[in-house]
Amino acid sequence: MENLITFLNQNSGALTVVFTGVVTLATVVYAALTAILVSETRKLRQVQTEPRIEITVDALDFAVNIVRLCIRNIGEGPAKNVKFEASVVDGGEVAESLLEQFLSPNFFKTGLRYFGPGQFRFSGYTQSNKDFEAKASSVLCFKVTYESVTGKKYKEEIVVDMAELRGRYQLGKPNLYSIAKSMEKIHEDLHHITTGCKRIKVDGFDRDDREREEKEREEWMREAAAELERHNK
Repeated sequence: MENLITFLNQNSGALTVVFTGVVTLATVVYAALTAILVSETRKLRQVQTEPRIEITVDALDFAVNIVRLCIRNIGEGPAKNVKFEASVVDGGEVAESLLEQFLSPNFFKTGLRYFGPGQFRFSGYTQSNKDFEAKASSVLCFKVTYESVTGKKYKEEIVVDMAELRGRYQLGKPNLYSIAKSMEKIHEDLHHITTGCKRIKVDGFDRDDREREEKEREEWMREAAAELERHNK
């Protein structure tokens, strides 16, 4: 114990330097970790207010040959002052005609002042079963500019390749569509009944009918029993 105390007294200056170095290093590491945490928090806050526009090829559920474009904000924040500039990359006259069909809604010309997260808009449509190969070979480009609520500006070039149409097929009708059509038919039938346009057909079955049916059943049983008896002989 005395030797330890003597050692500490003799080397107190050196130990103080070492301890100070360790504290300084720990402070530097703590400051670095704090800076990383602040940076990650800033990025997370930015992501929560950042919009993101996507444009994809979309077909109707009940008719895969009717195709349109779906413009959707997949970001966490709203997009403001969304502007579109469309052009043909490949496909010639058919692609030009296809692009004209898609751009029929007015928002492609006027833009969107506010496009909330999760919101979507549809373009005009085309029938893919007409000039399918030419349409499937078309490539379109959309230059989209917009800004976030914090004022950050975005500019993207989104390429839409219509080759996605190849290989699509559909078996039967979608469940939701079938249910909707069935409900519509039930509603129509009930409306006709309640308004008197159609009457329910009722077959009357009174006491005399039941007695006659009972006699016919008994007669049939007697004949069947007689036939079985003759067969056994």
